[in-house]
Amino acid sequence: MTPIHIKVCGITNVNDARAAMEFGADLIGFNFYTQSPRYIEPKIVSQIVDALPANILPVGIFVNGDADEIRNTANTAGTRCVQLHGDVSPEIARELSNEFRVIRAFSTHPHFRPETVALFSHCDALVDAHHADLRGGTGQTCDWSAARATLPFSRFLILSGGLNAENVASAINAVTPHAVDVCSGVESAPGVKNHRAIKDFIAAVRTAERSFRTSPA
Repeated sequence: MTPIHIKVCGITNVNDARAAMEFGADLIGFNFYTQSPRYIEPKIVSQIVDALPANILPVGIFVNGDADEIRNTANTAGTRCVQLHGDVSPEIARELSNEFRVIRAFSTHPHFRPETVALFSHCDALVDAHHADLRGGTGQTCDWSAARATLPFSRFLILSGGLNAENVASAINAVTPHAVDVCSGVESAPGVKNHRAIKDFIAAVRTAERSFRTSPA
């Protein structure tokens, strides 16, 4: 099993970004959806990105929008990866993949079909819980069986939705994702990260990873 990548999402300030990086996060997410309580201005993100080492991948989170809007915001912010929620077509995602690493987000709503992920073969796939109004950061656990079913259709699977230090090991065993994404599970309030919770979450991922490697086949 290759090392599980860890994404800490909903970062709103440089101190939280540095804490996530120091404890071992690989990706750090910034929310550009203006209706989110974790929204952050792209110019502020640019300042945070400048303070991070090059091996940390900054991710811009978008809901809908056309390729030019997403591209312009990502370039202003300095995010080398874009995470796409909402009604984003395979064509837009493919166009953006020429310039950015692209994560296409899917929610496990009742009509979700894992094979839909195959339409975005040039993207990583993030599977999250479904919520009627919110786009991520809901604290709700996604359907792990549905997430597991996307593995044959995804080049790189990121598991999201209600993860925290207490349940991430079970999630990894159930889904075997390439990466895990945490947001509200390491917060004291929306957009305010609890640094101890980040540390505990990342430690739990690494412990689960070691256990997975040493368990009988």
